[in-house]
Amino acid sequence: MTRRTIIAGNWKMNTRADGAAELAKAVADAAGQTPAVEVAVCPPSVYLSRVGEVLAGSNVGLGAQNLYAAEDGAYTGEVNAAMLSDVGCRYVILGHSERRALLGETDQQVSEKLAAALAGNLVPIVCVGETLEDREANRTEAVVETQIRGSLAGLDETRAAGVVVAYEPVWAIGTGKTATPEQAEEVHAFIRKLLAELFTAEIADQIRIQYGGSVKPGNANELLGQPNIDGALVGGASLKADDFQAIIKAG
Repeated sequence: MTRRTIIAGNWKMNTRADGAAELAKAVADAAGQTPAVEVAVCPPSVYLSRVGEVLAGSNVGLGAQNLYAAEDGAYTGEVNAAMLSDVGCRYVILGHSERRALLGETDQQVSEKLAAALAGNLVPIVCVGETLEDREANRTEAVVETQIRGSLAGLDETRAAGVVVAYEPVWAIGTGKTATPEQAEEVHAFIRKLLAELFTAEIADQIRIQYGGSVKPGNANELLGQPNIDGALVGGASLKADDFQAIIKAG
C-alpha cells in the first residue's frame, strides 16, 4: 500500500515567540505547495497557542514535544492530552531519546503516554533508537526491539495503524552524522517486520515509520526514497525555513 509521507519538525527548546510565529508562517507557505505530504511542527509548549494561530487553516498540523499521562490533578508543571487538544494540537512526540537519556524516561512511561495520547485523539510519534555504543556492539536490533515492545505494550490493535514510529539513531541526532540510506532502511524494515509480529502484516503495512537523525536537504531525497522510510522527524533543519521546505519537497 501507499503510506502518506509525514514530515515533522521538532523545534526542541529553541525559538522565541516572534521567531516561532515567523517560522510557522514560512512552513505553512511551503507546505501549501506540497499538499500530498503531511507536515507538522512541534514548538516548545509555551508557544503552542501562538504557533497554532499562525497555522490555522493551513496544511500544517500542530504538535507537542511531550505530554503527561494523567488526566488531571496535582502534577505541577505537566501538560496532558486534553490541554494539548485545547490549543489545537494534532500530534505529540513521545519517548524522544533526549527525554530517555536526560530525564530517565522509560518504555513503560512512554507506553502510558501513548495510551493517553490515543485516548485524547492525538497522533503519537513514538521515538526509538540505539546509541553509538549499541550499534558498535551489534545491539541495534535488540535495543530497538526492546523499545518497540515496551513502548507499544498494551496498544490496541484497532488503534495501532494510527501510531507513527520514529527511528532515530541516537548517534546521529544533532551530530551531523547520518545513517546511510541503507543503514536506515535496514532498521526500518526490521521495525516493520516486528510490528507485523506484534499486530498483523496488514496493520504493519499501514504504520508509518519516520527516520530522524541529522536529516538535511542534501540527504532527504535518498533517505525518503527507501521503501520503508515514510517520512522524517527533523531537528536542526526544521528551524531553518528554506531547509525544512526542501525536506518537505523531497517527500
